[in-house]
Amino acid sequence: MKNRDLQSLISEIQSSKSESETVEVKTAHGGTPKRLYEVLSAFANRTGGGIILFGMNEVTDFSITGVGDTHRLIEEITSLASDNMEPALRPEFTVDDIDGLTVVAVEIDEIPASQKPCFYKTAGLPKGAYLRVGNTNRRMSEYEVFGYLSSREQPTHDEDIVLDASLEDLDNSLIETYLERLRQIRPRASFLKSGKEKILLRLRIAAQDSGVIRPTLTGLLIFGKYPQEFYPQLMITFVQYFGTTEDERTPQGARFVDNRRFEGPVTEMVDEAETYIMSAMRKSSLIEGMFRRDITEYPRESLRESIANAVAHRDYSPYVRGSYIQIRMFADRLEVQSPGGLFGNVTVDNLEDEHSTRNARLMRMMEDMQVVENRGSGISAMLHAMREANLEPPGFDDRRSSFKVTFHNHTLMTTEAISWLNQFSHLPLNDHQRLALVYLRQHSYIDNQDYRRLNRVDVMTAGQDLRGMVQAGLIEQTGIGRWTKYTLKIHDKSVEKPAFRSGEEKILAYVKKHGTINNSECRKMLGINEKQAWYLLSKLSDSGTLKRQGKGKRRRYTMA
Repeated sequence: MKNRDLQSLISEIQSSKSESETVEVKTAHGGTPKRLYEVLSAFANRTGGGIILFGMNEVTDFSITGVGDTHRLIEEITSLASDNMEPALRPEFTVDDIDGLTVVAVEIDEIPASQKPCFYKTAGLPKGAYLRVGNTNRRMSEYEVFGYLSSREQPTHDEDIVLDASLEDLDNSLIETYLERLRQIRPRASFLKSGKEKILLRLRIAAQDSGVIRPTLTGLLIFGKYPQEFYPQLMITFVQYFGTTEDERTPQGARFVDNRRFEGPVTEMVDEAETYIMSAMRKSSLIEGMFRRDITEYPRESLRESIANAVAHRDYSPYVRGSYIQIRMFADRLEVQSPGGLFGNVTVDNLEDEHSTRNARLMRMMEDMQVVENRGSGISAMLHAMREANLEPPGFDDRRSSFKVTFHNHTLMTTEAISWLNQFSHLPLNDHQRLALVYLRQHSYIDNQDYRRLNRVDVMTAGQDLRGMVQAGLIEQTGIGRWTKYTLKIHDKSVEKPAFRSGEEKILAYVKKHGTINNSECRKMLGINEKQAWYLLSKLSDSGTLKRQGKGKRRRYTMA
C-alpha cells in the first residue's frame, strides 16, 4: 500500500465514521491491542483479506491518536502472525506520519482455500477460527470449520449407507430405466451385463452393510420411492411473500401468499418445483406479428438450473441433513438457498469459470438422468438466460453454512433507462459502461467483480472501464486496491434510483385510466393468479383506497 492510499483510506473511515467489512480500526496508543488473533484469523479466511488500521480511535469519531511504539507493534504482530497462527501469515505493513502522529496499516491476505480455516494455535479448532461478518469478527461454528476441512478432499457423504432402508425402498422401474440408458450410453461396459445386485453395488446405488445390501444416500435420492421417509428435510420448500420483505403481511394478516413443499426422488422434486414456481410467476405478453408470446418474470432455464444445482451441490453431511433447500419469491426478487457453502476451489469471484463437485456420485447420476446438464455448464446457462432476458445476472452469496442465488426481476435496459442514458450521449461510453450506470441506479455500489459478472469481461477491462467512468465524473471511488467500490456521483433528480412499481401502484394507475377494475383484469395486467389478485384488491379496498361494487364474479373496484 502506498502512503497516499493509506491517507485516502483514513479519510474515508473518518468521513463514514465506521469500520467496514474490509477494514478494522485499533488505537494502539498504549501498546499492542489484545486478541488480535481474532481479526487476523477473520481476514485470512475472508475472500480478499482485509486491513487493520492502528493509531485511530473509534470512540472519538475515528480521530488520529497515533501508535505509541511503532517498532514494538510491528514486531509483536509479525510474531503473532507467523508463530501463533495456523497457517502462518505474512502481513504487510505501511507506516505514515499524519500531523506528527504515526498510523500503521496492516494488510492481511486471504489464504488459499486448501489451507482454510486460519486459526489461533493456542485456542485450536473451532475456538480459534473466526469469520468476518460485516464489520465484526465472529467465532466459527463447528459446522463452518467442518465445511473448510471437508473441502480439502473429496467428500463421500452422498455414498453413505442408509441403515434403516432396504432395496425394497427403491423404485425398480426407475432403476431399470436408468440402467437401460446407461447401456445405450456405454454399450461396452461389461459390468452392466452382471447380476442386478452387482450392478447396484458397482454404481454405488447400494452398498454392503454387515452382509446386507442397503441403498446409499444417492441411491435413495435418485431412485427412492419416498426418500423423505428416512430424511424428512431433504426436500425443497417454496414460500411466496406478499411484498419485498418477509415482514409485510397480506390484508388478512398472513405472512405469505403461498407455501409449498416438494418431495420424492430428485427428478420428481426438481420437475415439480420448476413447474409450480413458473406458474406462480407474473407474466406479460409480447405480440410478434400474428402471434402472442408470454414472457415470464424470470427465465425458465435460470430457475431450472438454480434448483437443480441446489440439489446437486448442497451439503449432504450429517451436520445439515436436517436442513432443506429454500426458494423464496418476493415482489422484486427470487431467492434459492441451499445448505452448505461453495466447495473446493470455487469462490463467488470465479464461479462462472471454476468447477468443483462436492457430491461426485450424485452429480454423475443426475447427469445420466438429465436432471442437470454437463458438469460445470449450469452457472453459465443461468447467467446467459438472464442476460438474454435483459435482466441483470443473478447475485451469489456464499455464507459458508449456506449458498444463496438471488434473481432480480427489474429489467435493466427499459425505455426509461435508455432515455436516462441519453443525457450522457456526449461522453465516449461503451455499452458495458452504459449498462453499469443503469445497474447503479438499482444498487448502492458496483465493484470490479460486479462489473465482470454484469458484462462478462476480464479484470483488466473492468478496471479500465470503471476508471474511465471515474474520470468522466459519473461515478466516484471508495476504498483502495482489491477493496475498491464505485458509487453514482450524479445527484440531479433525473438520476434518482427508480422506485419499484408495485402491483398496487399499477392497479391504481389502471383504475384512474379506466374507471374500474375486476379480478380478471387485475390478473391479466399483472400476470398473477386469482388468489394473488384478490389479496391486492382487498388490501386496497380495506385501506380505503378503492371501493367495492357488486358481488361475486360481478364485483368491480373503483376509486374511493
